[in-house]
Amino acid sequence: MNTVYLNGEYLPKDRATISVDDRGFLLSDGIYEVTPAYRGRLFRHDQHMRRLQKGLDELRIEYDPTDLPEMHTRLITANELNAVDVAIVYLQITRGVAPRTHHFPPKGTPPTVYAFAQAYVRPETDRWTLGYEAITVPDRRWGRVDIKAIGLLPNVLAQQAAVDAGVEDALLVKEGVALEGSHANVFAVLDGVVTTHPATEQILHGVSRQYVIELARDLGMVVEERPVRVEEIRGADEIFFTGTTTEIRPTVRLDDQPVGDGNVGPVARALYEAFLAGTSGP
Repeated sequence: MNTVYLNGEYLPKDRATISVDDRGFLLSDGIYEVTPAYRGRLFRHDQHMRRLQKGLDELRIEYDPTDLPEMHTRLITANELNAVDVAIVYLQITRGVAPRTHHFPPKGTPPTVYAFAQAYVRPETDRWTLGYEAITVPDRRWGRVDIKAIGLLPNVLAQQAAVDAGVEDALLVKEGVALEGSHANVFAVLDGVVTTHPATEQILHGVSRQYVIELARDLGMVVEERPVRVEEIRGADEIFFTGTTTEIRPTVRLDDQPVGDGNVGPVARALYEAFLAGTSGP
């Protein structure tokens, strides 16, 4: 991760500095986006940029994203990531540098734009085949989870709870509904139906989530988007998480109890194979 982007410049990471008056630092006043690249090819970049633009509009951060595709591609090249199987570009935009106030700074305050690129290493096939574990954690996030905001303390605490429990994922539960993971969407296979929470303000509208829905339908699977009670998900045949840095990750134990027969199921396997094929490029 040698070269980063900061406010129009490409420079070594150790030379990139941000003011202590930046509203992202002081108030978590900003959004972010993470876009994958498979052997240098940005994947579903338009969808990621549309979600970014929606976040900018919702938070009323004025920024023209026209040059972002070129910036993503240049960062991948500058960091010699064109030949790696999977890389990601992390982009963060804050409301900029201004005296700390709870209201917006003066109109015309330039936003702070920062991005970096790095390789992502998939788990070994044997490890994926064993499956992963998760615990349920109360969802204490704010009410607009669909905005990919940088204020992620509830997510951090949830994921740390998973780390403390010695498992990989935290499944967030609110008012008895299993919503999503601390940093990924979640699916359950219920009586053969691939089921996931609808794209409301209560979950992040994952780009990988939508891709998996499309893959499932292409494979002839029945997909239903509806709230899933935690009691239902405990009885699921399969559970798996999806995300840019998760891709498709099967859960074989939830709260120390087996999911289904305790093995990675056929739906997750079929979807993961389709996911790998679809991201491998021409």
